[in-house]
Amino acid sequence: MEQVWMRFAELEVTTTHLLAFAVGLGVFAVVFGVASAVTAGPTPQQRRIRAFSQPASDTRVVTLADNDPEGALRLFVPLSGRERGRIARLLRQAGIHRPNAVRVFFLVRSILSVTLPAVFISAAWAGSRLPAPVRDILGPLNLLSNLQVFAIGLLLVAVGFFGPSIWLKDRVAKRRTAIWRGMPNAMDLLRVAVEAGLGFDAAVLRVARELSEVCPPLAEEFTILLLEIQAGKPRDKALNDFGRRTGVDEVAAFANMVLQSAEFGTPVSEALEVYSAEMRFTREMKAQEKANKLPVKMSGVLAAFMMPILLLVTAGPVVLRWIAMLGGQ
Repeated sequence: MEQVWMRFAELEVTTTHLLAFAVGLGVFAVVFGVASAVTAGPTPQQRRIRAFSQPASDTRVVTLADNDPEGALRLFVPLSGRERGRIARLLRQAGIHRPNAVRVFFLVRSILSVTLPAVFISAAWAGSRLPAPVRDILGPLNLLSNLQVFAIGLLLVAVGFFGPSIWLKDRVAKRRTAIWRGMPNAMDLLRVAVEAGLGFDAAVLRVARELSEVCPPLAEEFTILLLEIQAGKPRDKALNDFGRRTGVDEVAAFANMVLQSAEFGTPVSEALEVYSAEMRFTREMKAQEKANKLPVKMSGVLAAFMMPILLLVTAGPVVLRWIAMLGGQ
């Protein structure tokens, strides 16, 4: 015990600091206890009503737990259902299908927004009291003023809060691009499988296996589609969820095309052939559009870099001559 107090004395930790920490811990325990007591869970009658109110056909195989937070989760997870639904949709489009992904996302964001500035401020203010190797590494932080430390701490708060959202949006964009690029090949494979005599479900399973190495995101989405159909979800609802889950317009159009083909009796193979050709034509048009925009974009860059050099070459000698003449006078 004496060694512990000596260690505290070396770190300049007084009984006032320990008392403040104990009071803060006690306040947190009281708040958590009161919140848990006030926010009681659903009653048995409410649970039975919810169980009977949800039809069996609406059961979803892959879902994210974006229900109302309870207890201490209210400190991290927003109470707005719209915000939780938006994050849940982005997580699905990013390929994250864990049951508690929404809660984990908000928890990680809250922890990072608190931990990053806390670690930096602790390293900046207590770095001189640490052992020699660590003190040498953190030496530049000791030169910062309190205002600089506070400003960097606020910046780290913003990084910790908005960083996970930026990472999630970037992952969603990359996954959408991968699915968009793999759709024409998937349509061709699906058409060949259907023309070979396979049913739609068997053809989708075959395409998912073939695309597992070429386009893993699209293969994963096809697998989820089959799992939901096999679990009892209606085919039309599973296909609509397939389009919404990916967030790619071409996938949503594919789902509508399959549903309309089944409704009006049109052969699926012909519809897939036409749709695949349209997708490739659309891709070619987008490539040509980017190619036509390139000269305009390059002209601005060339002007920004070449104009200063041209002005320096043309006006430089005149300026130097004027300087020499004025210096001689």
